[in-house]
Amino acid sequence: MRIVFMGTPQFAVYALKALNESKNQVVGVVTSVDKPAGRGKKLRQSAVKEYAESKNLNLLQPENLKDPGFIDELNELEADVFVVVAFRMLPKIVWSLPKHGTFNLHASLLPNYRGAAPINWAIINNEKETGVTTFFIDDKIDTGAILLKETIQIDKNETVGTLHDKLAPLGASVILKTIDYIKSSPTPIPQTLNGNEKEAPKLNKENTKIDWNYSLSKIDGLIRGLNPYPVAWMGIQNGDETLKIKIFKAKILKEDPQKESGTIYIEDKNIKIAHKQGVLVIEELQLPNKKRMESRALLNGFSFKTGSKVL
Repeated sequence: MRIVFMGTPQFAVYALKALNESKNQVVGVVTSVDKPAGRGKKLRQSAVKEYAESKNLNLLQPENLKDPGFIDELNELEADVFVVVAFRMLPKIVWSLPKHGTFNLHASLLPNYRGAAPINWAIINNEKETGVTTFFIDDKIDTGAILLKETIQIDKNETVGTLHDKLAPLGASVILKTIDYIKSSPTPIPQTLNGNEKEAPKLNKENTKIDWNYSLSKIDGLIRGLNPYPVAWMGIQNGDETLKIKIFKAKILKEDPQKESGTIYIEDKNIKIAHKQGVLVIEELQLPNKKRMESRALLNGFSFKTGSKVL
């Protein structure tokens, strides 16, 4: 099959590498334009671009996906199928081009967790399993007819980082199976909704904040589901100072702290926070304008004031 691949982050590189090393021919790679990033505002290339250039693959970086010049370039490639992984929404003039259609890999078991952050939300919501799905793209987001699915278990202490590293190669494998599947006469299955589907919206300042009214289980899921990025955070009143602290790692103790919920205290060189259901022990955190540190190391040079509380 002649394939045009579209993707941007490291998650997509697994799939592109698998396709490039397969019997199929990657005739084009489409990725995002270079963007300024960091304090120096230097142009940053996508992970997909870095891989494509390292393998001398034909690279396209359109600013406008509807640009006639870009459409002409795609037509000239005479691809049998377009494969999309972690890219932006495509206009119909693009996804309708190849004779075998355009399919997307999504890191969830659709129709659950449609949206921008499916890996994060599966952990945040303490799911026991997730997976990957390939589906034909249509004119809405993550709604097209399903081609193949594969399931994976979520470990008790899973983080979004560890789950990402399991789903990426699984997704690459499913993409290769999907390529073979659509050579025959596939029978894609329309997505049907029962009204109980969970969503995976884009992560922002509001939905990554730890609310101390959450259950300890939900707080634990939020911390793991945002580690290593974008990281769960909480506001703390430390004496006269209000701090925004990022929490990378914590554990739950089912014990009575005999303190008011939200109270921060130090015990046996551990940072503990009282909760109505027990205690949250902070193991790794980051103070404003500081590096990520283990709690014991932080306490060597920093102290919480008596009466410090979660906001």
